[in-house]
Amino acid sequence: MWICPKCGKEFKNTAQSHYCGEKPKTIEEYILCQDVEKQSDLLEIWQTLHEALPEAEERISWSMPTYWKGHNILHFAASKKHIGFYPGSEAVTFFRDQLKDYKTDKGTIRIPYGAVDKALIHKIARWCLETGNHA
Repeated sequence: MWICPKCGKEFKNTAQSHYCGEKPKTIEEYILCQDVEKQSDLLEIWQTLHEALPEAEERISWSMPTYWKGHNILHFAASKKHIGFYPGSEAVTFFRDQLKDYKTDKGTIRIPYGAVDKALIHKIARWCLETGNHA
């Protein structure tokens, strides 16, 4: 068992990522809670999604930044070594040729820090909105 020295919560894994105190209510708060060296990539993704999905509502769902319009369109989240981008399994399948440089899983694209492809993120976000395929 590991106990966070900041908040006192107990975890199975040592130094497990979590939120100490109150969870963020906005995407901006979420990004500002992350390590400083991760914030620029997260801001870049946020700005790209804000431009790609101006008609979508920005919210926090499942403790992740989420874009919503009648349903969840997609999510993203900071991890230790990458940003998890969650557009859903149909998007990962549809864009598989353009995702060869990324590790993917069912509905997940792992974007290494320093390797944010704004054009591809924009394209995936618009596809998810326009086709109704979503996370």
